[in-house]
Amino acid sequence: MRVIALLLAAAVGLAACGTSGGGSAKQYKIDSGNTSRVQFRVLDSVNALRQASGAPVVTLNAQLNAAAATHARDMSRQNRPWHFGSDGSSPLDRVARVGYPGTLSGETISESYESEVETLAAWMEQDDTRSVILDRAARDMGFAWFQEDNGKIWWTLVMGEPTTAQFTTVADTQTSEASDTNPFSSIN
Repeated sequence: MRVIALLLAAAVGLAACGTSGGGSAKQYKIDSGNTSRVQFRVLDSVNALRQASGAPVVTLNAQLNAAAATHARDMSRQNRPWHFGSDGSSPLDRVARVGYPGTLSGETISESYESEVETLAAWMEQDDTRSVILDRAARDMGFAWFQEDNGKIWWTLVMGEPTTAQFTTVADTQTSEASDTNPFSSIN
C-alpha cells in the first residue's frame, strides 16, 4: 500500500508537469519525443511494485511494445476499451503476430485522460489487472498508448513469459558442450 501511495504522489507531480492547454482545465499531453521516457517510467514503477511483492523484475520487449501499440491504436479506432481487435484478434493473436517467442502472461488496458502513473495506480487497485502486473512468471513487458487529439489516451500493457531457451547462459552452453563431447568431464 505504501508503494501505491508513493505512485499516486508521483502521479500528481507528473500530471502537473505534463499538462497543456489554457484556462483552468489542464490536460495531460504526451509529446511524441517522450515515448522511451514514458515507457521506462512505467517499467521502473512496475518493477518497484513487483519487487515489493517478491516478483522478479521485467524488461521491456520490443515485440511486446509493438503488440501493445497496435492494440492501443485499434481501441481508439473502435472507440472502446476491450481486449479484442477490430479484426477479431485476441491478445494471444497479437503477440504471435509480432513474433514474440514466449507466451502471453496477460494484457491490461485502459481508456483515460490520466497519466501513465495514474493509470498504473488504478490498475493496481483492481484484482484482475494487478495480477497481470505482478504475475511471477512474466519476465518481459510491452507498454504503449495512443493519444487522441482531444487528450484521451488508450493504454495497453502486455506481460510475457519468454521461453526457457532465452535464458540459456554461457555456463549452461559450456557444460552442455563438455558433456556432449566427454561424458566423464564432470568426474573428479
